[in-house]
Amino acid sequence: MSQHDNESPGSATTTKADIAAELYEKVGGFSKRESADLVDRTFEILKDALGAGEKVKISGFGNFSVRFKKPRVGRNPLTGTEIEITARHVATFKASPVLKSQVNGGDGSDVTDEES
Repeated sequence: MSQHDNESPGSATTTKADIAAELYEKVGGFSKRESADLVDRTFEILKDALGAGEKVKISGFGNFSVRFKKPRVGRNPLTGTEIEITARHVATFKASPVLKSQVNGGDGSDVTDEES
């Protein structure tokens, strides 16, 4: 987002409200409330898809998926006592080559998005 351009990586946080404001300013045609609702609905669609076990692929950005992790034995780092870590589902994200290029200072134009 433009308000964070001059800050070092990791020093700022972009929120849903920031995304809605950017959408309102750059796209136009929506009220501020409609922009916020659009952002909220977009994230609801993503959560619903992942909750149903579907993969979500956003070209030029990356892939979201849900992975099953089996139960395993872990250790309490303070006491060394063994504990069972229960089975669970976890959301994962794999950045596309285009996003990786942009994060590393490129503009993403030199990368094809065939991997994601």
